[in-house]
This record gives sequence, C-alpha cells and structure tokens, in this order.
Amino acid sequence: MNKIENQRLVLASRPHGAPTQDNFRLETVEMPELKEGEVLLRTIYLSLDPYMRGRMSDAKSYAASVEIDDVMVGGTVSQVEQSSNPDFQVGEWVVGYTGWQSYAISNGEGLLKLGMNPDKPSHALGILGMPGFTAYMGLLDIGNPQPGETIAVAAATGPVGATVGQIGKIKGCRVVGIAGGEEKCRYAVETLGFDACIDHKADDFAEQLAAACPDGVDVYFENVGGKVFDALMPLFNPKARIPLCGLVSQYNNTGLPDGPDRLSQLMGLCLVKRMRVQGFIIFDDYGHRYQEFADQMSQWVSEGKIHYREQMVEGLQNAPDAFKGLLEGKNFGKLVVSINRPLEQ
Repeated sequence: MNKIENQRLVLASRPHGAPTQDNFRLETVEMPELKEGEVLLRTIYLSLDPYMRGRMSDAKSYAASVEIDDVMVGGTVSQVEQSSNPDFQVGEWVVGYTGWQSYAISNGEGLLKLGMNPDKPSHALGILGMPGFTAYMGLLDIGNPQPGETIAVAAATGPVGATVGQIGKIKGCRVVGIAGGEEKCRYAVETLGFDACIDHKADDFAEQLAAACPDGVDVYFENVGGKVFDALMPLFNPKARIPLCGLVSQYNNTGLPDGPDRLSQLMGLCLVKRMRVQGFIIFDDYGHRYQEFADQMSQWVSEGKIHYREQMVEGLQNAPDAFKGLLEGKNFGKLVVSINRPLEQ
C-alpha cells in the first residue's frame, strides 16, 4: 500500500491530579504494510469519556492501564481505507477501540460493522453506543424504576445522564436532574423533558434539591459523587436503588477528600433504609444484552422519544484539552473528536 503517516497521541507520563498537555505526546509514525487478513482503518471519530482518566493511572482497576509510550485508548468510528480481508470492503464503516490516532490496522476482531452509508455514524459512540448502553442497563436493570417513583441523576446533560432521565420519563417517573449552570439545567427541562434540574453550583444547592424531591428519591443514578451525593443522602427513600456508574468529581483527586469520614453514615443508611448500591462495568456485565438495547434505543430515537446532543471537537491535537475540560464538566453533550474527513464515495 502507499505509505501512510499516522498521527497518534501516546501517554508520555502519568498525571498527578488533573491531566495536562505534558502527559501526552503527539507522534507521527509510518504505517506498516498490510498483512493478509488485515484492514487499514481511517479514524473518523474518537470518543472522549471519563473512564479514560483511570486508564492513565497505574492503580489496579477492572481494566489494564495504558502503558507509558502507548497510544491512549478510546472508542472510535472508522472507515476501511484499504483491505486485505474479504470480510471488509473499502469504504465500510466500523466501530472499534483503536484509540487516539488517525489510523489503525486490525485483523477484524472486535469490529462492529455499521454498513456503507450509516446515518449519523458518530452516534455509535454515544446514544447508540457505550454511553447509551450504560444508561439503559444501569437504570433499567439495577435502578428498576417504577411508575410514579422519583429518579435523580447527576451530570444530567451528559450522554449518560441525559439518556437516563429520558428513559425515566418513558417509564412514568418524576425525573430530577443535577447539572452545572443555568443553560444546562434549562436544556434538561425544556428539551429533555426533566421535571426539574438543579444547578450544583448554586449556594443553596442542597435546599433546592430537597424542594425538587418532595417525595424523596427512589433511584439515584450516580455519575459524580462528592457534594452531590452528600446532598442526596438525606433524601433517599427506603429500598432506594443506586446504580453506581462513575465518580467523575473524584477522578483527579490525589488523596481522600477533606472533611469527616462519612463511610459509617453511608453504611448505616444502607442498612436502615435497605438501600441497594451496585457498581457495574457495562460490557463485562451486560455485553450479552447489547442487541436488546440497540433495538429498543433505535426505536425510541426514531420515534423522537430520546433527544441526543453531541459536542464535536476538530482535530486530534485538541483531544487533550477537550479531555481535561470533560473532567471539569465543561462539555455540553457527548464529547467526540473529529479526526479525519470521511473517504470520498
């Protein structure tokens, strides 16, 4: 094949606290020749997600850390630019996990085909991908919402939180979102259909949250942790369910948070209120149910029951700054990086 140069962002050092540009290194390398059975993937879109902060650490977790000098991991939507594999055609769109780079070579394993002309292919990284799947299974399987119950969800306008709240409304629940800033809260109510959305930056945040949940909280979809969880603790009803998806407010911490130890208070609350708190890793725990999700979510989206917002960043070189902003809550919607233009058909 013609020589192709690949731009890639590798992990240059492990961050202490919030990631910085110095933790990444932009490299240009020449792609090797394709072997029989391989395809050259042209990255069109890269997904940025909070879990990536954990991969930058060498702390033990549910998935392997990114090694120093390795390409940063991440979900991607790509096109097959060249193929030596009869199962893949040039121009075909696929979802993979090829990371922060403009090209990748694959033997086809783990690639999900989207066809030759998918409608809105970047949505396979959001509402029809991992974030949507996370919201669907976490809420419906662990949260088990019942009509008339109250659901609270943090990061309410992010790709997971926004989907959780809208599914909650489909299921006949009162939905109270928590987001950062008036614009996001207004969007949650006016566009997503939440019953209320509280700005966690408000001085009287806890009081506003309590007023928005007069009947308490039956399901809390946890994405954030920190002061948001503190404000919710007095509001949990008996047998409340807490799907534990993430704790993004804590990801840059270098030690335990200041203040009193509240672990005994939480454990006591779980006991006396018979609460259920369950963490989950979406593809590890629910991968066998992906098709169920994909069929139902596609129907809801086509019927206009689920709204989806995407924030597109142009250029691989801008991924580190965009990722840092994601961890600070600066994104509005699903954060996707546009890497290459699609192939001309």
